[in-house]
Amino acid sequence: MATFCSLRSLLGLQKLVCSVSPFYPMRSYSSSPFGRIGFIGLGNMGARMADSLIKDGYEVAVHDINHNIMKMFSDKGVLTEDLPLKVAESSDVVITMLPSSNHVLDVYTGKNGFLSGGNLLRPRLFIDSSTIDPQTSRKVSAAVSNCSLIDKRDGWKAPAMLDAPVSGGVLAAENGTLTFMVGGPEEAYLAAKPLFLSMGKNTTYCGGSGNGATAKICNNLAMAISMLGVSEAFALGQSLGIEASTLTKIFNSSSARCWSSDTYNPVPGVMDGVPSSRNYIGGFASKLMAKDLNLAAASAKDIGFKCPLTSQAEKIFTELCNNGHEAKDFSGVFRYYYSGKDEQ
Repeated sequence: MATFCSLRSLLGLQKLVCSVSPFYPMRSYSSSPFGRIGFIGLGNMGARMADSLIKDGYEVAVHDINHNIMKMFSDKGVLTEDLPLKVAESSDVVITMLPSSNHVLDVYTGKNGFLSGGNLLRPRLFIDSSTIDPQTSRKVSAAVSNCSLIDKRDGWKAPAMLDAPVSGGVLAAENGTLTFMVGGPEEAYLAAKPLFLSMGKNTTYCGGSGNGATAKICNNLAMAISMLGVSEAFALGQSLGIEASTLTKIFNSSSARCWSSDTYNPVPGVMDGVPSSRNYIGGFASKLMAKDLNLAAASAKDIGFKCPLTSQAEKIFTELCNNGHEAKDFSGVFRYYYSGKDEQ
C-alpha cells in the first residue's frame, strides 16, 4: 500500500503550467500534484479523454498501436511514444483505456510493459479506466504496489494504482461529462480527483482495489437486464395490440419506469436523439455489452454466485452478435432479438 503525504498539502500543490499546442485551446489549469500525464489507448473513448486532459492544460504523452491516431496527436503537438514503457518513463501518472483484461496485463506486465524495466518506477500513480474483471484489476494493483519509486517526491513512498472505469459512452467522453467509478487507496483517489474532473463530471469512490471494476460490471449487468425486460414488454405489447408509445407513457408514470424506458427507449419512433431513432447506430455496441456480461458471469462463477439472469442476458447478446448485429447499439435487441416493430 502506498504511503502518502498529508492530503491537504498534496492537493494544495499547483500544477506547473505547461505549453499547450494552439490546436488545443486551454480551458483552465487544474490543481494537481502531477506534471506529465501518460495516456495509453486512444480508441473512441481514450482519444477523447486524452483530449480533455490536454484542453485542461495538462502536458500529455500518448501511445497506441494505431499509427494513424498517433499521427493525429503528433500533428497537434502532442508527444507520442512507440512503447508503453517509454510513456511511463517520462510520466508522473499513467492512464490506460484498453479493450480487455489481456490488453491491460500486456501493457502492465508484458515484454514492453510498465513493469518490464524492473521494480523501480517513475509514475507515482497508475489509473486503469478499462472495463475488465475485478480479479485482473487486483492482480495488477498488487504488482504495482510491490514496486518502488525512483523519485519519492511529495511524500509518495510507493506507486499506487486505481481502477477507474467510466460510464457515459463516447458522447460523454467528447463533452468531458463521464462518470468514474474508482477503486483503490482512498488517498490516491483524492489526489487523482482533479484528473477525473478534467475528463468527467462525476466520481464515486467505491472502496478498495477492484471495486471500481466491480461497480462497472454490476452497473452494466443491471442495464442489460433492464433493457431486455423493457424490450420484451414492448414487443409483447405490440403483439397483443397496444402501441409502444402508449406503453411508454404508462411505464414512465408507473412502477415500470426506468432509464431504458424514459431516457434510452429501444423502440424506433418513440424517442428522438437515441440510437433507436437512427437505426441503432452509435451508443453502446452490443459486442461491448456481451463482453461486459461475460465478465460479470465469469466473476460470479469464480465466487460460486448464482446469477441466472446474467447467464440468460449473456446468451441473448452473444446471439445478437453472432447474427451480425455486434456493432449495433445494445437497445437493438428490441428489433433483432424480439422482432419488435417501429412505431408509426
